[in-house]
Amino acid sequence: MEANEAQELQEHAEHGASESSMRPVAFTMAVLAAIVAITTVLGHRTHTEAVLTQNKATDQWNLYQAKKIRSSDMGLISDLLHVVTVTDKDTAQKTLKAYADHQAKWNDDLKEEQDKAEALEKKVDKAEKKANRFDLGETLLEIGLVITSITLLTKSRAYWYFGLAFALAGIVMAALAFVVQ
Repeated sequence: MEANEAQELQEHAEHGASESSMRPVAFTMAVLAAIVAITTVLGHRTHTEAVLTQNKATDQWNLYQAKKIRSSDMGLISDLLHVVTVTDKDTAQKTLKAYADHQAKWNDDLKEEQDKAEALEKKVDKAEKKANRFDLGETLLEIGLVITSITLLTKSRAYWYFGLAFALAGIVMAALAFVVQ
């Protein structure tokens, strides 16, 4: 919610507070404005969490790729040692054994690195789903707040009830963000 929107809502609320029949509407608007602010902050934090986790996933995939390249290079060198003529066969055999040991270790590491990267990607997906629910909840709450404020201008309670319906939908949507699987 922008500063000018908050100012306008405050003016409507002050106007409504002067008439006793509109005090519940003004109170509702104040509560909805607070809930909108909370939902907005939760949505922004969840988006930030998703971005930071995506960066971790990218780093994890980079580590996976680096180990994959090392493993591939080691395999190529081993293949080359098998086809070239070597002058010191004992040293070549020791080198091949060391390369084979490295290769085995990297192959084990690759699966572990891949699993970690995939787990981070799942966390990103979950955070994005959660953030989307907060965003939709925020939008519905703001619509409810605006429609509720029309009650102060028109003195028609129908807008208040209609605004409350949107606000309730927004609260439910924001609450569903906490149960995203």
